[in-house]
Amino acid sequence: MVTDTEVRIDEPEQPRIVLRAITVIGILLSLFQLWAAGLQPLGLFFQRPIHLGFILVLCFLIYPVWGKSRPRGVLGWIIDGTLIVCGILVGAWLPVNIDIIANQIFPRTIDVVVGIITVLVVLEAARRAVGLGMTIIGAFFLVYAFAGSRGELPFLADWMPGILNHRGYSLDRVASQMTLGAEGIFGLPLGVAATFIFVFVLFGAFLEVTGAGKFFIDLAYASTGRQRGGPAKAAVIASAGMGSISGSAIANVVTTGAFTIPLMKRLGYRPAQAGGIEAAASTGGQIMPPLMGAGAFLMSEFTRVPYVDIVLVSIFPAILYFGAVYLLVHIAAVKQGMTGLSEDELPSVRAVLAEGWHFLLPLVALVALLVAGYSPMRVGFYAIVSVVAAASARALWTFLANSPSAGGFVALCRRGIELTLEALEIGARNAVAVSMACAVAGIIVGVVGLTGLGLKFSAMMIAFSGGNLVLALILVLIASLILGMGLPVTAAYIVLIILVGPALTEEFGIPLLIAHLVVFWYSQDSNVTPPVALAGFAGAAIAGSKPMETSLQAWKFAKGLYLIPLFMVFNESIILGGPLPLVIWNGFIAIVALVGFAAALEGFLWRAMPIWQRALMVPAVIAVFWPDIAIEAAGTAFILALLGLNWWGSRGAASGPQSA
Repeated sequence: MVTDTEVRIDEPEQPRIVLRAITVIGILLSLFQLWAAGLQPLGLFFQRPIHLGFILVLCFLIYPVWGKSRPRGVLGWIIDGTLIVCGILVGAWLPVNIDIIANQIFPRTIDVVVGIITVLVVLEAARRAVGLGMTIIGAFFLVYAFAGSRGELPFLADWMPGILNHRGYSLDRVASQMTLGAEGIFGLPLGVAATFIFVFVLFGAFLEVTGAGKFFIDLAYASTGRQRGGPAKAAVIASAGMGSISGSAIANVVTTGAFTIPLMKRLGYRPAQAGGIEAAASTGGQIMPPLMGAGAFLMSEFTRVPYVDIVLVSIFPAILYFGAVYLLVHIAAVKQGMTGLSEDELPSVRAVLAEGWHFLLPLVALVALLVAGYSPMRVGFYAIVSVVAAASARALWTFLANSPSAGGFVALCRRGIELTLEALEIGARNAVAVSMACAVAGIIVGVVGLTGLGLKFSAMMIAFSGGNLVLALILVLIASLILGMGLPVTAAYIVLIILVGPALTEEFGIPLLIAHLVVFWYSQDSNVTPPVALAGFAGAAIAGSKPMETSLQAWKFAKGLYLIPLFMVFNESIILGGPLPLVIWNGFIAIVALVGFAAALEGFLWRAMPIWQRALMVPAVIAVFWPDIAIEAAGTAFILALLGLNWWGSRGAASGPQSA
C-alpha cells in the first residue's frame, strides 16, 4: 500500500542502524495512532502535533539531506540530526505547553520562535518527501502573507495587482497563525491526515502484507481473462478492487501493472497502449469507494457531509468511469482481433475465492460499520482488527489441517508477529508524504484565511470566465493540471478547493458537495494528462514504451475523468438525488452518452464507424450534457440512432477481426 504522494522506488540505501531506527519509530507511530483511534481519542492539539513530530523524524531519517546519490557524511548527519531534534520539539511543544498557550492573549517570544522553526522544518520535510514544488508553493504563500504595506515585505505590495493587495502581516502574526491555532499547520488537512487517512493507510498496509492485493488481481483475471482483451479488462477490475486498498494511482500501476501489462502486450496491445490502459484504470482507483484515496475523508471534513454519504453518492460515477475505460478496452481488443487467454492459463473463480474469500470480510465489516454510523477513524481501527482476525483464523485453520506440531505453531506465531510489525512499519512509511503534503496545505489554508485570498481568487475567476460556467470549469481543469505538475493529487485538491470552491458554490450556484467532487475528480488529471502523467510514466516504465506516447494513450482511455464531472454539474440528481424517474433518466442518458463518446473516439463499436457518423456523434453527446430535458432527450435519441445504424451495418458484415 503506497499513498498517492510518495511512491519512492529509488529510496536510498541506508545504514543498518538507520533502518532499525526507521522501523522502531514507524512501529511506535502506528501503535500511537491505533491507540488514539480505538482506545483513547485525543484532542486536536495533542494528536496533530504528536503525529507531525513522529512524521518529521521519520522523514528526516528516510530521506537524507543530500538525496539518494550521496551518503550523509558528517555534515549531513549534523544537518539531519538538528532537524530530527527540531521535529521532536515540534511534536512536544504544543502538548506540553497547551495550558500556558491557551490562557495567554499575546504569544510569547519563545512560542513565535518555535512557530518559525515548525514552518521551516515542515517546508524542508515536504521538499524531501513530496517534492520541491510543494515547498515552493508553501513558501510563495508565506511571502504573500508578508507582502503588504504593514507586513514584513512592504516593497512587494507594489508588484501585486490591486485585487491581490492586502495590508500585510508581521512575522509574529504569521507564526502564530501557522502554529498556535487550528487554521494553520495544525489545521484541518493535517487533522484528517493524522486521523482518518493514517488509519486507512495502515488498513491498506495490513491488507498488503496478508496478500489481499494478489487476491484481487487473481479474482479479476479469473473473471475476465477468457474475454477479448482479457488482461486489459482484468487491469480495469483489479484497479477498481485495489482502490479499496491503495491510495495511489502510481502504486496501482506498479502493483497490478506488473501482471497485466506483459499479458496485454502478449495478446497484441501495443506497449504504449498497454501502459496507458493500466494508468487510466489505476487512476480510477482514487475515485473508487470506499476509500477514494484520501479524498473522501477530506471532502467529509470540508463539506460536513457524513463520510458514508460521500461514499454512497460516489459509487455510480465511479462505475461510469470504469465502465467507460472497460468499453474502450473492449473496442480496442475487437478492432485488433484479439482473443482471451486459454482456460489452462487462468485460475478459476472458485479456486481464487476458496483461497482468499476471507479478504472480503474486512471490506464487508468496513462498509457495515460505516452504515451503522461509526466514525471513520473508529471504523478504520475495527477494520484493521478484522484483517488481523481473518488472516490469523485462516492461517490457524491451514496449520491445523496440515499435521500440526509445537514447532510449527511457534513458527506460525513468529511469522504472524513479523507480518504485523511489517504492516505497522509500512503504514507509517506510507503516511509520511501525505502527512507532509497536508501540513504544507495547512500553511496555504492559514494564509488564505488570513489574507482573504480565496475571495479574491474567486473574483478573478469570475472575471476571466465572464460568468460562463463551462469556461469556469475549463479554468478549474487548467489550474488542476498546472498544480498537478508540482503537487500530488491530494494536495492539489486541497489547494484548488480552497481557491475556487467559493466561486463555484456562491457565484455559479454549484451545490457544495458537487463542487468538491468536481475539483477532486479534476485533481486526478495529473496522473494521466501530458506533460505530467505520473501514472502514465510508471506504466511506460513497465511496458518499455515511450513515456509521452503512453501518457497520450492514458489520457485517451481516461476521458471519463473529464466528462463525468461535467455531467454531475448539469445533472445534479445523479449526486443529490431527486424524483426516482429523473434519477433513472439521468443515469440512463449518462451511460448512453459515454457509450456514444467511446464509439466516436475509437471510430468503432460493432463495426467501423464512418467519419460522418463520428462527426455527428459529437454534438449529440454535447446535447446530452445540456441542462434542458428536451435537448437531452433529442441528443440521447440521436446517439441511439447512430449506434443502431452501426449495429445494423454489422449484421451484414462478414465475421472477422472487426466483428463484435
